[in-house]
Amino acid sequence: MMGWAWQTYATLWPLARELGKGKRASQAADPLIKKDQDTVTDIRNKTKESNGDNLDRTSAYLAFFRRHPEVHWALLAHLVSRNAGWSMTDLRGELLPRLLSKKEQHDYFSFLERGNWLIFQDAYPQLLLYEESVKRQTNLFHLLPQFGVSRFMQALWNHFWEKGDSKLLTIGLIVNEQNYLETQMMGDATYHHSVVKTWPFALQEVLRLNLILFPYEAEGRSNAPLRLLGDQVLQFASLVERIELGKRLYSLLYRDTKTREGVEKWAEQKPHSGSRKDFWPHLFHDLRETVPGKPYQKTVRGCALLPGAKRLYSPALRQAWQRVQHEAPKDIDWYEGSKGVMRQLAFAAADTPPVLADAEGVYCQAIEKIELAVLAKGKIFGPM
Repeated sequence: MMGWAWQTYATLWPLARELGKGKRASQAADPLIKKDQDTVTDIRNKTKESNGDNLDRTSAYLAFFRRHPEVHWALLAHLVSRNAGWSMTDLRGELLPRLLSKKEQHDYFSFLERGNWLIFQDAYPQLLLYEESVKRQTNLFHLLPQFGVSRFMQALWNHFWEKGDSKLLTIGLIVNEQNYLETQMMGDATYHHSVVKTWPFALQEVLRLNLILFPYEAEGRSNAPLRLLGDQVLQFASLVERIELGKRLYSLLYRDTKTREGVEKWAEQKPHSGSRKDFWPHLFHDLRETVPGKPYQKTVRGCALLPGAKRLYSPALRQAWQRVQHEAPKDIDWYEGSKGVMRQLAFAAADTPPVLADAEGVYCQAIEKIELAVLAKGKIFGPM
């Protein structure tokens, strides 16, 4: 292990040297040449256009990955963003509205939406600037400060441009985006008190509703429900745990070529709607099949509907939520004053086995647990 660590540090030494050069360049540095200014304006416009809601972001990540499959993070971001959309619509679906107040639903949606928006706002200009660099066959990452991107990522993109190390770039983006989220949002008192420290937030961890799922069609199962790969964040409020989850998901996605190709194929063939019907239509429907006002009846056992049961309501995103106008992010470089990031990056590059061996089973158990919670609440307070 020690030998591996020294070897990794040696590989990262040029990166560490660049990161040690100084602070992030000011966005108001020397005037840009006309061509670079046009590039900055174009990327800003494209980012704004694609950052309207979760559907737009999720689609944009996949479209970029199609053009540049060497940027592995874009596929990972697409899949994680799909999961964010499913979590948003769960708040207006069959089960959670029976447990959460309207305010709790809205607060949790705002939390998910803000995080999804922030990460896209930071990451998508990086992707487009890489694309423009490829197009012009020249390194343009000196323009990253124009978008408020951390100097940490400027060094990572320069390294990728020279070495083509897709894994290190992916790990770097995971470290960057979670630190960015920590600086921009997780420390915000509003979200801390209205979401992070509330019982619904704790509930989703207890019931394992915070699973990140990667659907795929296994060979020889063309008429069967999609299989699910996945893992879960054990403590979302922890920066370290969120980074560890990102690592595990990346390892899960890229450890096996056939499985990854199956995930990609499904993602290509099934546009993201926000409804869980997208991956399990045998269990979910985007139209409500149950009768409003009637007491809830148990519906699911072992990943299947009970005889005569109706499918769980899982609305499309734009059925459930309107678009949100966001405030601009804080102009802060999370990397300034950050200690131990190179060590974090070096050890993050190690392969990490997934926590879950059976994502499908755990997900179905989570549905059954929340059904039991709904039934228990119905007995105490009456039909919901």
